[in-house]
Amino acid sequence: MSRSRGVERSTWPFSRIAGLAALGFAILIVSVNAFLVPAGLPHTGAQTSDVVQFFTTERAAVGLASALAPIAWVLATLFGAGAVSVLWPSDRERGTAWSLVGFAGVILQNITFAGVMAIRLALASGTTQDSGTTAGLWALHDALFVFNGTFLALAMTGLSVSGRRAGLLRRWHSGAGLLAAALQLGSAVLGPLVIDDPGPVGLLGLVGWLIWVGWIVAYGITLIRLSPVADPGAR
Repeated sequence: MSRSRGVERSTWPFSRIAGLAALGFAILIVSVNAFLVPAGLPHTGAQTSDVVQFFTTERAAVGLASALAPIAWVLATLFGAGAVSVLWPSDRERGTAWSLVGFAGVILQNITFAGVMAIRLALASGTTQDSGTTAGLWALHDALFVFNGTFLALAMTGLSVSGRRAGLLRRWHSGAGLLAAALQLGSAVLGPLVIDDPGPVGLLGLVGWLIWVGWIVAYGITLIRLSPVADPGAR
């Protein structure tokens, strides 16, 4: 431990914890999708019969995904908070708050996706036998799923702009974040079309999501490599 102005500094800076959390979050969300999608997770706008069949036959897979989701939300929050701890001094000097915009996006996407996972768990519980109820729940699921792109866009925009201005991110990294943000926001704005006919329009969200995963992995590695001396937030 080293000391600065009487304050004990940990050999494990919070930025490193946040970076590891980012990697853990990325691994979890990719893993969850890796076994739910091949198992037949219905796409947005799917027929009620397909929804019923999946959530009746794949309850174990849905249950496992639901068990992992809270861990992913905790990791995402740690990542966002760690990024803000590094970027906030630079934002404050410039009289901006882009890092807080990004953190707000992280928190809002956690809340929104909690709704998505709650609906999936409810459908897999076997208590929603009425087709009308199932159709209503799945319609709500689709709306939340599509609109979640808004908050992913906020997260990537805020943390990309702040990271670039603070000198933390390279141009390609912040550019990738802004591109993915534009794709996610476009998917959210075109939500009705995505739900009615995913087709080519639905690819906007998918491509944006894939870039988002790569973006957060790169962000995590950047935070892990950040030494306390080089940390823009260190004083």
